Amino acid sequence: MDLTVIGMISGTSYDAIDAAVAELALDGEEIVCRPRGLHSEDVPEELRSRLAAALPPHPTTLEEVCRLDTELGRLFGSVAANANERIAGGGAQLVVSHGQTVFHWVDGGRALGTLQLGAAAWIAEATGLPTVSDLRTRDIARGGHGAPLASILDELLVLADESDPSGPVTRGSLNLGGISNITVRDPHGRVIAYDIGPANALMDSAVTDGTAGAERMDAGGVRAARGRVDHALLDRLLAEPYYRLPPPKSTGKELFHADYVRDAVGDRAITTDDLLATLTELTARLVADACREHGVTELVAAGGGVRNPTLMRRIGEIAAPTRVRPIDDFGLPAQGKEAYLFALLGYLSVHGIDGTIASATGAATGSVLGSLTPGARPLVLPDPVGVRPRRLRVVT
Repeated sequence: MDLTVIGMISGTSYDAIDAAVAELALDGEEIVCRPRGLHSEDVPEELRSRLAAALPPHPTTLEEVCRLDTELGRLFGSVAANANERIAGGGAQLVVSHGQTVFHWVDGGRALGTLQLGAAAWIAEATGLPTVSDLRTRDIARGGHGAPLASILDELLVLADESDPSGPVTRGSLNLGGISNITVRDPHGRVIAYDIGPANALMDSAVTDGTAGAERMDAGGVRAARGRVDHALLDRLLAEPYYRLPPPKSTGKELFHADYVRDAVGDRAITTDDLLATLTELTARLVADACREHGVTELVAAGGGVRNPTLMRRIGEIAAPTRVRPIDDFGLPAQGKEAYLFALLGYLSVHGIDGTIASATGAATGSVLGSLTPGARPLVLPDPVGVRPRRLRVVT
């Protein structure tokens, strides 16, 4: 069944909501994706500040969680309605919302729960469209980490054909959001994926702290470029036990938050620029180590971090001779990859197709993901599909 789908996400930086509109269709063992465009809206500063105050390690209340769930749901609904009107011309048929992660419960290397806010009923009410939400919990219920969910898109698009005019390649698919994650194949051909460690999460926290909130990110990597790496601090950061855990594994701001940086710095005198240079080096080193561990010869990058030329330059230098290229070469915009991912996941779910790969998340089996909230009309689902897609073909 052909569907026009709106996929939405607010990442771990919780500064904006991205909504991608895609036309998706099944063609034998292929899913054909026609990207229609990306619509983004900033999270209002007051709401963003309240989110920051409610996230770990800060305490919060059930009252505030309820308020945030409602206000985020209304905001996601408004963004979806605007994307439908401005990009889809009112013709969207399904909304898929990741929501806003506020807690990802991992204990002893095992994921036990996850919580994303942004109540789907508000989205369905604002758009009149059926809405898929809560896309991580089913995988966790089957013993997985519920992350990285990007592994299904990576398998179907980036890893589906590991070839190049110059010969075979070993690809890795990298996402640089608040947290960095990678998808690769192991020596047996199985897809594995995991969170590498922090990317923008610690950098954004350091900028916010260092400028007393006047700046929220190292725009263009300018501060890191003019700073100098503190190698003693870098060694301390690299000693984090998480990095030595075997995959599958997942993490988030429950571990890598502002106090994490403050505790690592301690009473050390360091400028904001030098701290940014050190944190940028940390992310680049972790990514390069992952490339070497898995023999990656070509790294396909996406996420907000690709807009940081200092970070991308250091990844390229440290990971050499691994070639680094953007996912734009495969037809999807680097900034919009995750929003298009959730459009894909919702499309798979309403067709009864697994949206996870057990070897990537650590679950016992793959899972059909999400909960479905009806829209304004009676809910009619497509007939289940018996063939698992093997490839995602992007038509631009």
